[in-house]
This record gives sequence, structure tokens and C-alpha cells, in this order.
Amino acid sequence: MSIARQDLLARLDALLEPARFKDYGPNGLQIEGRPHIRRIVSGVTASRALIDAAIAAHADALFVHHGLFWRGMDGRITGWLKERIQRLLAHDINLIAYHLPLDAHPTLGNNAQLGARLGWQWDARFGEYDLGFAAPCEVASAQVLAQLVQQALGRAVTLVAPDGTPRPIRRVAWCSGGAQDWFEAAIAAGADAFITGEMSEPQPHLARESGVAFIAAGHHATERYGAPAVAAYVAAELGLEHEFIDIDNPA
Repeated sequence: MSIARQDLLARLDALLEPARFKDYGPNGLQIEGRPHIRRIVSGVTASRALIDAAIAAHADALFVHHGLFWRGMDGRITGWLKERIQRLLAHDINLIAYHLPLDAHPTLGNNAQLGARLGWQWDARFGEYDLGFAAPCEVASAQVLAQLVQQALGRAVTLVAPDGTPRPIRRVAWCSGGAQDWFEAAIAAGADAFITGEMSEPQPHLARESGVAFIAAGHHATERYGAPAVAAYVAAELGLEHEFIDIDNPA
């Protein structure tokens, strides 16, 4: 079974509501391929490796979180960008990307799915577009929490624990990807610990001084779950085939 590309895009737009967001790049169709879609491959980033894997999997559409075009980028189609686009066009594959809308969806998005993988049901959201999620959490210490996150995501994490005697974690906040600048908003939301993908220079000092633990668990690792969840949901709804392909990324 196949459906028209525009029908798939309409269903994704209805689900993810991209018009609500002022994003860093275009949401929806980024590269136009064949007009009818039978098989979707999902992944995190439209890298050359993922595009090649989608070609090998006979995808009609590639659905990702990180597309090819970002605000302020050089508009010339050269080098790595030319190679990625050339592959998509040569094989008539549609590239579909949703960035902030895919982070924000309350059940299928990166943050909701990350929380579910860690065993948390969010009960509050914070920050711009409600991208930050928070939930109750009963963990003995930040060190124990870091171990749980590491086991769930299958990769090493970086923990900066507060100064002083370790204390229990009763409330956790998280925002996937590069949300380190949301640490203060997480503190204001009442978190005992904050989890995101990356850490910058100011966060360790703030964690030690504020009494709130900071865990950097990997940009890719924290954003692995939204794209396949959305693609699988829509594929099942529309009678399409779907495959998630995870390209390893240590970042």
C-alpha cells in the first residue's frame, strides 16, 4: 500500500503542529522525492550514512529530527551538503524533518519518549514551547540516578553533583539535545536533577552551587526516540512500512 506524499505530510503536520513553533530550520518536506510513499525510514540526523542506509532499505521517505537546512547556514550546495542532497535526488527519496515539534509532542516526541524510557510519567512542563518536562522520581542520590540513565541509554553520562552530602532525588526535569541553557529554568521548576544532552562551561558551577544535579547524557542518545515513535505511529495509521535505523554518534 502507498499514499500520496501530500497526504503523509498533512498527517504529520496535524500531529506535530509545526506552525506553533519559530524553529531553527524548515519543518516538513525538505527534499522532494517520489510522489507516492510506501516505505518510511526514520533516524535522528540526515547524515550521509543514514541516507545511504535508507537507499539500501528502499525507502520512499526519510523522516528525521535533524534535517539539512538551518537558519543562518551558508546557502551554497557544495561539499558534504551536495553529497547528501545528490544521493536523495538520485534515488528520489523524500526528506522530511521536524525539529522542535518533534521535541515537544506530549506522547510521541523526544522528551516524552525519553521520559518513558527512563520510567517517568511527566506531570509538568516548562520553558519556551513547553519543551522542558518534569516528573516525580524516587532515587537515593544523583549518583544512582546517573547510573540508571546510563543503563537505560546504553552510554556513559557526565554527572556534576551538588557540593555537600548526597541527597535523594525527589523530582527530575529533562530536555533532550542541546538544552543546557535550560538548567536554570529546571531549577526554577523545582527539580533536584536535570538531564539533557550536552553541558557547557557554566553548568558545573551552577550545579555545585545550586544543589541541583546536572547530567549530560548525549545529544544523539537523548534524541533517539521521537523520530521512530512518530514514524511508527503514522505508518501504522496509514498502512505504510517503517524501519528505524540508528547511526551511532558519540556526541
